Amino acid sequence: MSIKIHPTAVVDPSAQLAEGVEVGPYTILGKNVSIGKNTVVGPHCMVEYSQIGSDNRIHMGACIGTPPQDFKYSGQPTKLILGDNNVIREYVTLNRGNVTELTVIGNDCMFMAYSHVGHDCRVGNGLVLVNSSALAGHVEVGDGVIIGGMVGIHQFVRIGSVVMLGAGSMVGLDVPPFCTVQGDRAKLVGLNLIGMRRAGIGREGISSVKDAFKTLFLSGVTLKEAIEKLKSGPMTQEAASLVGFVEKSKRGIMRLRKSAPEEEEEPVSV
Repeated sequence: MSIKIHPTAVVDPSAQLAEGVEVGPYTILGKNVSIGKNTVVGPHCMVEYSQIGSDNRIHMGACIGTPPQDFKYSGQPTKLILGDNNVIREYVTLNRGNVTELTVIGNDCMFMAYSHVGHDCRVGNGLVLVNSSALAGHVEVGDGVIIGGMVGIHQFVRIGSVVMLGAGSMVGLDVPPFCTVQGDRAKLVGLNLIGMRRAGIGREGISSVKDAFKTLFLSGVTLKEAIEKLKSGPMTQEAASLVGFVEKSKRGIMRLRKSAPEEEEEPVSV
């Protein structure tokens, strides 16, 4: 397969393009760009200082690997790494790194129109970032996360795997794996049971996460006491993931909304 570059596109001589790459009208590929097989870059895009994998679809007006929105940035040639099979919709902005020199995004993600990933973020696989949502700098996101529209995530926040963030949530604390979050300011409202089932987690795993969640957030003891209690007994891999995430939090763990029911059908059941 040949490389297709529209006559109006501007491609820096240093750009490395694999077979099947397409570059649309008026798109600019700047310095230090490599693009994997069969990736399509639409019209009016800006791509620089980026390592992009295969089979990505980058739509009109997206800006990939552009400079960090950070006063500390002084022009150094940092980088963005984007995996395979991602969809980048219109006017998405994915900034390259600054302090750690890298912004890293995994595979099979969907970034809807006008969404943003800030500098030095670490994003896993299968993220859905809905329209006009934004990750500030240094945010970490696990696999299989869905972030609703117009969500704002504070810098240095960690989002665990298989988390659902409701539209309009303002997230300032770490969100444990398998949880559902809603509100401004956002609070936990229960477990993401649908997401866990879609992720292939069986009954035993889900049951163990429910038990661990109740111990952590509904038992009336401190998080330290709850963690010690859970670690003293057997745990499934899923429960251990939840407990380990909470234990390692430096920013602080988001707590359960007081009005959240203890037992309710999905998606807020615990």
